[in-house]
Amino acid sequence: MVEEQRQDAPGEQKRRQLVRAVIASAVGTSIEWYDFFLYGFAASTIFAKLFFPTSDPTTGLLLALGTYFGGFAARPIGAAIFGHYGDRIGRKATLIITLLAMGIATALVGLVPTYDQIGIWGGILLTVLRLIQGISVGGEWGGSVLLATEWGRSRGGKRGFLGSWPQFGVPVGLVLGYVALQIFQPLDPYWGWRIPFLLSILMAAVGLYIRLGILETPVFTKVLEEKRVERVPVREVLRKNWREIVLSALLRTGQQAPFYIFTVFILTYATQTLGFASSDVYLYVIVAGIVSLFTVPFWGYISDVVGRRRLYIVGAAAMVVWSFIYWPLLDTRVPALVFLAIVLAAPIHDIQYGPQATFIAESFTGRLRYSGASLGYQLASITAGGPAPLIAVWLFATYQSSMSIAIYMAICSLISVIAAWALKDRSQQDYAIEYDEVQPRATT
Repeated sequence: MVEEQRQDAPGEQKRRQLVRAVIASAVGTSIEWYDFFLYGFAASTIFAKLFFPTSDPTTGLLLALGTYFGGFAARPIGAAIFGHYGDRIGRKATLIITLLAMGIATALVGLVPTYDQIGIWGGILLTVLRLIQGISVGGEWGGSVLLATEWGRSRGGKRGFLGSWPQFGVPVGLVLGYVALQIFQPLDPYWGWRIPFLLSILMAAVGLYIRLGILETPVFTKVLEEKRVERVPVREVLRKNWREIVLSALLRTGQQAPFYIFTVFILTYATQTLGFASSDVYLYVIVAGIVSLFTVPFWGYISDVVGRRRLYIVGAAAMVVWSFIYWPLLDTRVPALVFLAIVLAAPIHDIQYGPQATFIAESFTGRLRYSGASLGYQLASITAGGPAPLIAVWLFATYQSSMSIAIYMAICSLISVIAAWALKDRSQQDYAIEYDEVQPRATT
């Protein structure tokens, strides 16, 4: 009876659970990314002066972004920890823990005293809390993707579209983070920037309420019923699927490195180098985030039509070309062209990002999917996303030319083209079976 309800029953319960799962995934990741981006924006514009005031401007910025990078370094750790439990105790329970950890850590950032109050300990506390944020995000993404996609049809259907909704949380978090700082920062020199961080605890409570109403996914329920739970899933997936993990990380290189240049480094570059008002740059990035609210699910849907791998290769190749258009547009210093560059970066980036979650998740069998997808996705954080703003700062300081950053972005995108070509497209694979246990039919 459970099997019929899980896979084949057309009943309202399954449809309701699918809708709830998608909403829970989108809302949860929106909150998580709000928290994560909020720190990144503050690190780029505020933290250098408040927590590292004795350094010269460039060094202070690098130190502030260094604490920002710490969150990325911690994400693979979170992937391993929560991937283990997500494949052993379930997607739902693990996601509740990640949401609570992120909400509490972010709220505490809003209470950290500045350098003037406790010296370098402020920077140390920021770093510790950022590590907790990174660990939480490392576990959040994989679970949210599986919560949405594993409630869909196990074969065919709109798995790419469903998997795009956890990705949808990124532009939501981006827009909310930018808007929150714009609204509250001017209100008070001490508490203004802290209020958006403190609000995180309320947002986490809303997300927790939504997630408590979701049942465990059909795929993991089947794993439990068939007693296929691995004792150490992280070890097993590293043994069986190390190639898919590596390719998943490389797949993200040409998406993640440009993304954090588009959303974090641009704040410094456009204001300090191009001379734009920070309020204008914030507005441009907010508009880009709003555009992504539509283009992320759109490209996820398109991947169901044309195939995940084919679309991803197109997106990564487009990013190679865009790398050499984006910077010349910015360097004109013409407001309309700068606006165009920042906003158009979003839909071009999303050609990769929309189908990415499902493309990666489909690469791993059900009983190892949380661990494998999380590790593959989050390893790119220490090779691409985390270092990208730091590398961009160093490249521009060294060569005094944005073209050096364009070349860096293009190289990253070429890596993604190759990785996407090498990663198997499982768009038509039955999502509920154990891939590694399927035997080929005997031939006569």
